[in-house]
Amino acid sequence: MARTEDIEVTLRDGSRMGAHVAYPDTTPAGAIIAIMEIWGVNDTMRYHAQEFAEAGWITLVPDLFWRMEPGVELDDANPAHWDKALDLYYDFDYDLGVRDMEDTAEFLRGIEGGNGKVGTVGYCLGGKMGYLMCCRSDIDCAVAYYGTYIEHSIREAPNLSKPFVLHQALADKWVQPEVCKLIERRLSPNPLVEIHKYPGADHAFARHGGTTYSAPEAERALELSVEFFRRHLG
Repeated sequence: MARTEDIEVTLRDGSRMGAHVAYPDTTPAGAIIAIMEIWGVNDTMRYHAQEFAEAGWITLVPDLFWRMEPGVELDDANPAHWDKALDLYYDFDYDLGVRDMEDTAEFLRGIEGGNGKVGTVGYCLGGKMGYLMCCRSDIDCAVAYYGTYIEHSIREAPNLSKPFVLHQALADKWVQPEVCKLIERRLSPNPLVEIHKYPGADHAFARHGGTTYSAPEAERALELSVEFFRRHLG
């Protein structure tokens, strides 16, 4: 198991955002911002941090919803948590979120044991955040798992200037087939973009313990993501 700790990241305005960090056994290492789904920094996100730390990267999970409710931790298996998760999702300010992720990347570029390179891996909401980071920031690269509402920011696609991987679940109840086709049509001409498709896979196929988890797709996506990060983060 990778060593872990809970820390705070100081943002540009002096605010402090909570985060969970998992560290690899060997350094110097690249760093990954693991951007959460709508459920907060929960066991699923801590598991993902372990996955990527064990593969060789410093992996930090920021408390993306800290402005609305610091420390929220929800479970998709609990019906009582769904309304709260969806309220947080739709109230979330993407522009402020990108700014917070830029500050997080700056923090990781100087973290002890790091090599100065930083990427993101995001799930659902976090997948869109990775897309926006590739369009707006100096992040080194990003991986998006079943990113939601990327189509709402598709006009930013011409600004996508960093290597970007999108894992598309083709039976995703939140990202319909026509939306997947739109995103592919608009992004695939960019040589920096890789799109991997998972026929029959539903949204959150990589959410360990989730109702739609599917090991074959999750394992394939992880293998592709690790190979991508090795190319771009060292």
